[in-house]
Amino acid sequence: MHRTSEPLTFRRLLTVACLCFVSLALWLAPVAPADAVAAAKTGQELTAEELSHLEDLSRRAFSATNAGSYDQAEAYLTEMIEKLPENPAIWSNLGNVKVSQNKISEAIADYNKAIELAPYAPDPYLNRGTALERLERWEEAIADYNQVLEIDPEDAAAYNNRGNAKAGLQQWEAALADYQKATELAPQYSFARANYALALYQLGETDASIRTMRSLLRKYPKFADVRAALTAALWEKGRRGEAESNWVSAVGLDPRYKDIEWVAQVRRWPPAMVSALDRFLNIE
Repeated sequence: MHRTSEPLTFRRLLTVACLCFVSLALWLAPVAPADAVAAAKTGQELTAEELSHLEDLSRRAFSATNAGSYDQAEAYLTEMIEKLPENPAIWSNLGNVKVSQNKISEAIADYNKAIELAPYAPDPYLNRGTALERLERWEEAIADYNQVLEIDPEDAAAYNNRGNAKAGLQQWEAALADYQKATELAPQYSFARANYALALYQLGETDASIRTMRSLLRKYPKFADVRAALTAALWEKGRRGEAESNWVSAVGLDPRYKDIEWVAQVRRWPPAMVSALDRFLNIE
């Protein structure tokens, strides 16, 4: 759940900079690697010098993205597009760095261009879906995720993201089913499992939710999102000492969970879990 829906590089050119939220910049994916730079020509052969320069730009864009210098990454990718305007991977990655700067409409235009150039590639649809979610255009986002699943029925990220969009529509049972499918397809996909636990809580399956969170924390003890959610769930159960212990760990890992507005509007926890955390934060 950015619920942070997950953008990916075109054709999975690099491993996703997976969430636990890479600064919650929406699971921004890294840019296309150097060996893919010349994948699409622009009508003329590139010289060795031009290829070397493009490879350098690719490395610089990757480094800038990882460092959070998204404006600089945008400049590098824009320069790459001047030489390779028909490379959909670059357009899709340019959209990713614009999403991180909250340039959502511009990002969607970039994804549209990537889709125009490569209509049968799944990742530009997935990336556009995450941008549409930022605008709360849930149905359109779901349509993009459905398109990904038509292309690749075993795309775990598409199931997770579609669950997020369905959660935006308050369709919690449908969201739960998508999160479950994502975890079946990718058992190590920890954030999909966390989303599954949160959806269980929203549906009143509190014991199952707590069991799922405990299981996740045995594998990923520094998973701040789950620590914070378990805090709220345990507090509601009257397990005050255990809740406090988890809270100390959660805010030590990520202090943003002290901000209930951030939890509700940016992280987008389900309402029941937001209310539980709010009651914990406002104890007298």
